[in-house]
Amino acid sequence: MNNPFNLSYEEIEEKAKSIRKNIIQMNSHAGAGHTGADLSESDILATLYFKILKFDPSNLKNTERDRFFLSKGHGAGGYYCTLAEAGIIDKSLLKEYLKKNSPLPGHPVRQKTPGVEFNTGALGHGFPVSVGSALAAKKTDREYTTYVLLGDGELEEGSNWEAAMSAAHFKLDNLIAIVDRNTLQLADRTEKIMALEPLADKFKAFGFHVIEADGNNPQEIDSAISTSMKIKNKPHIIIANTIKGKGVSFIEDQPAWHHKIPVGDEIISAIKELE
Repeated sequence: MNNPFNLSYEEIEEKAKSIRKNIIQMNSHAGAGHTGADLSESDILATLYFKILKFDPSNLKNTERDRFFLSKGHGAGGYYCTLAEAGIIDKSLLKEYLKKNSPLPGHPVRQKTPGVEFNTGALGHGFPVSVGSALAAKKTDREYTTYVLLGDGELEEGSNWEAAMSAAHFKLDNLIAIVDRNTLQLADRTEKIMALEPLADKFKAFGFHVIEADGNNPQEIDSAISTSMKIKNKPHIIIANTIKGKGVSFIEDQPAWHHKIPVGDEIISAIKELE
C-alpha cells in the first residue's frame, strides 16, 4: 500500500494554503474553533496526507493502512479541512462544523467522521493510544506505521510520559510522534506556564530517536520522517517547530488567537494573504 497522492513539495504547499483558507472560512461560519492551532498544524497534516500516509481512500478500514491519531484534538478544524482536501469527507460538510449533531464536532469522533481513528479531545490520550496501535502492529506482524500529532502544551499531561516510557520499552520503531512545537498554549507561552525545555533531551532520556525540523516546511517534515524510518529499535519523536496561526500575519504567534475567530474585514484580509 502507498500514499494515494504522493504530491511534490510545491503541490503540498498549495494544499496547505487551501486547507488554511478553508479553516478561516469554516471557523468564521461556525463562530467558534481553534484558529491558531488549526493553522499551526496545516503543513504537517498536508505532508502526512498527501505524501506520507499509506491508505486507500476507497477503503479506510483496510487493516494494512497507516494509522494517524490527532492527539491535540482541539486542532479538529485543521484536521477536517485536511480530510476534505483529501476527498475523505465532502467539502460541503465543512459548513456543518460545530452544528448540533454535526458529523464534524468540536473534537474528532470516529463514530461521526470518516477517517478518524480515535476520539480525542481530552489531552494526553492520543499518544498512549498510538503506542497501543504501534504495539499491536508488532504483536500481529503487521507493517503499518502509526503517526501521532501532539500539541506542545499537551505535553504537560503526565500520561504522555508514561506512554513515552512504554514506547521505548517495547522498542516501537514503527511509531512516529510529531510535536507541534509552536511554543503557545491556551493562555500564554508554554515556557511560562510549565516549561518543557530541554524537550529534545527529555525524549532522548526516555529512549527516543529525536529529530527537529521546521514544521511549516513540507520538505523538512518529509525528510525528518524518512530519516526516522531508518532508525531501528527506537520510537521516534519529531519536534516540529511551527508558528501558531501560520499563514496569516495578524494571527501568527498571538496567544489570543487560540480561540479567537476572524470576523468582518479580518476574514477578507486573511484569505487575501493566503491567495
